[in-house]
Amino acid sequence: MQVDYIIVGVGLAGISFCEQLKANNNTFLVFDDASQQSSTVAGGMYNPVVLKRFTPVWKSAEQLDLALPLYAKIEKDISAQLDYKIPVYRKFASVEEQNNWVAASDRPFLSEYMSEKIIKNDNPSIEAPFGFGKVNPTGRIDAKALVEGYKSNLRADQCLREETFNHNDLNFGGNTVKYKDVEAKHVVFSEGFGVVNNPYFKALPLVPTKGELLTIHGPELNVDYIIKAGVFLIPLEDGYYRVGATHQWENLNHDATKEARGKLISRLEKVIKCEFEIIDQVAGIRPTVIDRRPLVGRHPKHENLYILNGLGTRGVMIGPYVAQQLFNFIENNEPLEKEIDIKRFLDKVE
Repeated sequence: MQVDYIIVGVGLAGISFCEQLKANNNTFLVFDDASQQSSTVAGGMYNPVVLKRFTPVWKSAEQLDLALPLYAKIEKDISAQLDYKIPVYRKFASVEEQNNWVAASDRPFLSEYMSEKIIKNDNPSIEAPFGFGKVNPTGRIDAKALVEGYKSNLRADQCLREETFNHNDLNFGGNTVKYKDVEAKHVVFSEGFGVVNNPYFKALPLVPTKGELLTIHGPELNVDYIIKAGVFLIPLEDGYYRVGATHQWENLNHDATKEARGKLISRLEKVIKCEFEIIDQVAGIRPTVIDRRPLVGRHPKHENLYILNGLGTRGVMIGPYVAQQLFNFIENNEPLEKEIDIKRFLDKVE
């Protein structure tokens, strides 16, 4: 079997790169063993403002310009709603935070996204005496539905092999690389945390971070916006909400823990004042990087091998942007942005 690309991993990064290939009529085969859950358990929120510091997210305008049309296209392809456009309300803890918000909302870039109006809380189930600041355009992508629907289409197109990729079975020769019965021009690794088992890129400074989320049922809440206040509270439907997320750098597994559950409940109870029931708890491992920029680029010795990883906590926004960067780098010889190019860590690539 001959293809232009082998893609290893079908999370947010892998899907974004598949879409680049489909748009440019490149053939590909995807390998995925469902061992990585960071995409399927993600909160999926997209938001152009860093709400802790009231600063713009890196390349947020460019990211949203690519990401939102892409998800709209995939929605049609898989016949499922993915993009739920919901405003984000940042809860204020003091008058000082209100003032800082108003000052930030007057800055050239941020004024596009941050409303200068302080929104008064009128929901008796919410504890917010200092009100909120509103951000738009924001929302959430249903990452689980995205991955499951996309994999279903790949199966139907016979472009998916649901098996563990064995890096030791790669053979290099001429201008192609062979893997078992498949010959490809290029191999793109978008394995997420699984890159720690990749002998070609495992030395890159990925800092895996475990995150846990709760799903709760609180019919008295009546909230139709995302609240950011120590935790995020994302409305789903019929009185269900997603609450997250924790950050842990030890015991990196996909097991939900009582410790994280307790932390999330404690933080949530500082925001809401009504009863709620915990319905579910999930955990995933985010592929974060020490400098908070993705890992994109070509292996220094094996020119057929590439990495697309390290999307961190903003994968739904940044995935399509860096996928386009990598595609243009491979196919059009366009240089990668220095901030994402793995050359910044070249001494760590074996």
